[in-house]
Amino acid sequence: MSDHKAHEGHEGHVHGADCGHKAIEHAGHVDYLHDGHLHHTHGDHVDEHTLEVGGKNPADCTPSHACGAHDGAHTHGPGCGHDAVPHGDHTDYLVDGHLHHAHGGHCDDHGPVVVK
Repeated sequence: MSDHKAHEGHEGHVHGADCGHKAIEHAGHVDYLHDGHLHHTHGDHVDEHTLEVGGKNPADCTPSHACGAHDGAHTHGPGCGHDAVPHGDHTDYLVDGHLHHAHGGHCDDHGPVVVK
């Protein structure tokens, strides 16, 4: 990824297998989910990544998605209890191994993610 955005103010913490953050595999590497950001250690700094839209992670509307991992009245957003994940130009929430996107009174399924 030649075009990358460095995450500022990330001194003192080193992401790795035992750092306490969820590891998400995408685009042939592993990033760490940290406060709604995907962090990727790159040399002497940390890059911010975003899950790509497409393939197994589309940004389609799926109003018939019925996920048994939470109550149908649950609303995704800050503080909802699910990890926020940057996906394309929006934020999804990690629920039972896949991405949920709050949309028009329902949750769209934006596909699976590999959590290590």
